[in-house]
Order: sequence, then structure tokens, then C-alpha cells
Amino acid sequence: MNEYAIRTEQLSCHFGAIRAVDNLSLEIPKGIVFGFLGPNGSGKTTTIRLLLGLLKPNQGRACVLGFDTQTQSEQIRNSSGALLEHSGLYERLSAHDNLEFYGRIYRMDRSKLEVRIKELLTHFNLWERRHERVGNWSRGMKQKVAIARTLLHRPSLIFLDEPTAGLDPIAAASLRDDIAALVENDDVTVFLNTHNLPEAEKLCAQVGVIRNGRLLSVGSLDQLRRGEDSSHLVITGSGFTQEILDQLRTQPIVKAVIQQNSHLEIILGDTANTSSLLGFLINAGVQVEEVHKNKASLEDVFLKMMEEESNGA
Repeated sequence: MNEYAIRTEQLSCHFGAIRAVDNLSLEIPKGIVFGFLGPNGSGKTTTIRLLLGLLKPNQGRACVLGFDTQTQSEQIRNSSGALLEHSGLYERLSAHDNLEFYGRIYRMDRSKLEVRIKELLTHFNLWERRHERVGNWSRGMKQKVAIARTLLHRPSLIFLDEPTAGLDPIAAASLRDDIAALVENDDVTVFLNTHNLPEAEKLCAQVGVIRNGRLLSVGSLDQLRRGEDSSHLVITGSGFTQEILDQLRTQPIVKAVIQQNSHLEIILGDTANTSSLLGFLINAGVQVEEVHKNKASLEDVFLKMMEEESNGA
């Protein structure tokens, strides 16, 4: 049995001189949220369109749910759900009638369709308001109905393109919880396009970072951190003289030292032993009040990748 929901091999798509997707190779396991991260215009939406068979690649190949994107695109779209730039909702219709309409398009059995509509709207806490026109609803509520639309025919894979963009923090958090619950309870794989890094850090088991069509890195959050300065030692205290800071910077496990008043941030290698540094500081006369060791956030890793890519361009 194929363990991957998506596999691509040197997938490329060009629009004239613009290489929207450039030699993209990915293997995404089933049953996870995969975050595809990158700035606007990096090739994220083009990648989804290639995976759905809506665009033909200039080179390379892709397989989605065991189907070839160029010869079996209809099977892919029948087995997937997608929420791209537009919600696909008819705002003069109620939430129930929107889902009923799409259920008829999918040729779902009427009795099974009604059960599925109730199941989804209940999951999204919208069942009691099912007969209200969605045009009168908030953006967050509309997004929930739109995601329910993508799940109506029980797809194995859903593509979400910036699903929380424009939502207030409460609505965005609620929608993230809904997505996580779907993956856990329904064994759905989610391909999530986003440039919301805290969102990706909370939701995603794996992430890929893309810029200018090129994949810069892919893996779990810990794997991405290991490729970067991944430990931050933050010390609160006093007595940080220039001489001590200069000596600290010469330590082989120290990547960088940043001082801001009574706070000292030391960026270390991933496996660095911090006890020797603390011993050095105390022996040098530093008055240590608090010590915190944190891993680099996904934002730290992402921004460093963007900086290195810019410098190397």
C-alpha cells in the first residue's frame, strides 16, 4: 500500500521566464498536516494546481493518492477536497443548502448526504444555524462551511490555501482546532499553504519551505531546527562587561552573543552543553538571576532561510 499521499519528482512549471515551481521533489506521508511555507509569489498556489491536475508541468511528475496528475487528474479531484482563493459558497443560500448543492454535484445518495451534512455542521458548531443565509455570516463562519464543503464527499486529502487569512485571532484558533481534529479523527491528510508561521508551528507534523519556486528545506520542525542555530540561552543578570562578552564569543559552542541591558542571549549549536558557559560567567563575576533555554522558533528558522537565500541570489 502506498504510504505517501503525495510524491513529486523534479516537478517544474514555467510561465515564460518565470519559474513558478522549479524541480520540486516531495514525499508527504498520509494522515498528517503538511505545511507549505513561503512568501507571497513563492509558488505555493501553483503547486496545488499542479497536484490537482489543473496545470500541466513543463517537466517532472507527481503522484497524488496513487494517481498520476497528468493522466488521472479526474480521479485525484474526486478523491480530494480543495479550498483555494475562493470559498465556492453561494451567499444567498443557507449553509445546509450550500452543502446539499455540492452533495448533488458529487452524486451522493440523498439519505447519506443529509447525515453527512449534519455531521459536518455539528462538528463546526453550525448545525443550529444551518438554515441561515451564509451571506450574513462572519468570515470565520463562512470559512468553516467552505471547509465542510471540501470534506463533504469524505476525501482522503484536502488542500487548504491560507484558510485563516483575514480571520480574527479567535476565529483562526477555532478553525485550527477544527483542522487538527479532522486529521486525528477522520484520518485525513491536509496540504496547508500558509505564510502564517505560528499557525504552521501549531498544526504541522512536517513543513516544506519554498521561495521563488525552489524548495529550500523539508522535514519535521525539529529537523529544520537542526539545520539552523537551534538553541537560545537567555540569561537575566548583571555584570556583563565587554571583556566577558568578548571571551564568551570565542567559545566554540557559541554562535552569537546579543546583549540588551540586563538580558544576554547566547545562540548555540543544537547539542551544546550550557553548564560550562554558566560556570564561565559565574566565575567571571556575572550575577545570574534567571536562565532560560529555548529552541529556535519556526519563524527564526524561516527568516534565516530567507536571508540566506537572498544573500546567495
